[in-house]
Amino acid sequence: MSNLRIGEAAALLGVSDDTVRRWIDQGKLTAVQLDNGRMAVTGRELAQFVQADAQPPEPGSSSARNRLRGIVTQVVKDTVMARVEMQAGPFRLVSLLSRESVDDLGLEVGSVAVASIKSTHVVVEAPQS
Repeated sequence: MSNLRIGEAAALLGVSDDTVRRWIDQGKLTAVQLDNGRMAVTGRELAQFVQADAQPPEPGSSSARNRLRGIVTQVVKDTVMARVEMQAGPFRLVSLLSRESVDDLGLEVGSVAVASIKSTHVVVEAPQS
């Protein structure tokens, strides 16, 4: 299970660190304390939060970028293929890829991932640290 520092969670959601801290204070998110004493939220809880709070983008808006960093909100695997859903800001992305790729990337609900968009194909990859 991945834990995301407050700053990481804020960046994934496109909000300030203070906004995430307010959500924690309001009980919308639960903080966990890391070994170094810093506060974090679990990737799984953040995935559930963004999925429940997601608003569709305004009509006519678009992204000029072709790489969207987000959080995995659902992974459905069968014997050969897998469907990965992720939330990148207000955008919900769905990609079909091999089960082997999902396993190799270690993708699970709450994982941080990057969607590379090229034409009609979305490639999901783990971000480089």
